[in-house]
Formats: sequence, structure tokens, C-alpha cells
Amino acid sequence: MFIHFLKENRYVTLLLTAIRLYLGWEWFIAGWGKISSGKFDASGFLHGALKNTSGDHPAVQPWWGSFIREVALPYVDLFNVLIPWGELLVGLGLILGIFTSFAMLMGLTMNFAYMFSGTASTNPQMVLLGLVILLAGGNAWKFGLDRWVNPVIRKVLAKKAGKETNPQTA
Repeated sequence: MFIHFLKENRYVTLLLTAIRLYLGWEWFIAGWGKISSGKFDASGFLHGALKNTSGDHPAVQPWWGSFIREVALPYVDLFNVLIPWGELLVGLGLILGIFTSFAMLMGLTMNFAYMFSGTASTNPQMVLLGLVILLAGGNAWKFGLDRWVNPVIRKVLAKKAGKETNPQTA
């Protein structure tokens, strides 16, 4: 019932747009701050997260610590590019309302990665708001570029699928 309300109610569209713009702005300024400073380095954050993997009640679970130790730290230079540009692009996608669901999914992925690494900050709030945007589907991007882009993409994909399934039209 609640999901139907989020997906169908035209008045909720305005609230969803405000939430989408808020989240987009938060992601955009986080990414822009890291890119424009030119000094972003995730290694300190990652080493700090590794320190929190021990004890009776670790803030960072051992399996996530293994990921940090085996993947994130050896490839920290890649993560130093992916994180700020990912944040910036998620922000742009949400602000413009283009590829909204994908942008929100990637934003949630980063929120969970930060929380898995032992930080709370605004991440739980952003996860809850992001889930609302995802659950709302198309109602979250009615006032965005997806309103025009998604029908074109669907038409192109349907046309391509029609050619592949019907050998007479090939």
C-alpha cells in the first residue's frame, strides 16, 4: 500500500523531487569538494577502518576488513578516483533526474560501503531517503530528464529486441 502510494500519488511527486534534489546536492558537493581540493586520499580512512575490525564487538566486520585489506588498499589509487567522481556523478544524476534509479543505487552502494567501514554520519539518513526514491520508481523522476530519456531508451531496446526475436525482420 505504501509503495503504491509512493509510485502513484501525484502530490508525492513534489516531495520525492525535493528528496531527490537534496540527496543529489549532498552527493554533488561531497564529490566536488574532493575533486576540487585535489588532495583526496582514501588510504587514511581505510587504515582507520581496519583498526576497527578487532575486539569483542568490532565496528567493522572481519569480512569487510578483508575486503579493505585485500582489495581496497592495494588499489587505493583506483578508489581515490572512483569515490570522488562516483559521488559527483551520483549527485548530477539525482539533481538532473537522469538515470535516477541507477544513480540512487550507486549512491546507496557507497552509503553502505561507508557504514560497513564503521562510519555513520549522514549515511543512515541518506540510505532511508534513497530507498524511498528507489521504491517510488518513475514517480521520483517525473520532474527530471528521465521523463524524456527513459521512453526513448525503452523504444530503442524494444526495437532491438524485436529484430532479434523475429528472424523475418532481420
